[in-house]
Amino acid sequence: MTPDLARAGEELAAECARYTAMGWMRGTSGNLSVVLDRDPLRLAVTVSGKDKGELTPDDVVVVDADGATEDPVKVPSAEAGLHARIAAVAGAGAVVHVHALAPVVAAELWPDGVELRDLEMLKGFGRAAHDDRVVVPVVPNSQDMRVLGDAFEAGFRADVPALLVARHGVYVWGEDLRRARHRLECLEWLLRFKVETRRHAP
Repeated sequence: MTPDLARAGEELAAECARYTAMGWMRGTSGNLSVVLDRDPLRLAVTVSGKDKGELTPDDVVVVDADGATEDPVKVPSAEAGLHARIAAVAGAGAVVHVHALAPVVAAELWPDGVELRDLEMLKGFGRAAHDDRVVVPVVPNSQDMRVLGDAFEAGFRADVPALLVARHGVYVWGEDLRRARHRLECLEWLLRFKVETRRHAP
């Protein structure tokens, strides 16, 4: 492994362990990526089919702008193509995809987009706490990453670094894994608040 890939592997394994402990990467679900190069676009992506709480720094694979790899042994996540599309369109340095429950429930309740406003935690998502209308886009699930990528790009807004995939999970991105994590943690709280307040509404 090159030094850059080895460092990416360490960071990705550590983040996966954190998300697994939160219950957001159950079984072998979810995947994370970091950008290694921009021209041409290359990403380090977590491998497919492994318990994300048990990943080692070697459990990553390099993919191109289409999510394809030349590695003859390691298999990238099937969603690597969407990671690459997000990195290309949004200019993200890292993309995280988890299966936390609140985002999936929110997408089910608000399939046209989840509106958030006047909540302090929005500051952690990169938006203002008051008088700032945030709509997190929701797209239908698909096993074809080109279809998902097209849906993501059609609804992309530079000031909303997240995408909900109906009955699937959530993607959040940032300039690095730490910023993406902070945004995801805040967004999960915001969506949980949205779902719970709807459930308990009179």
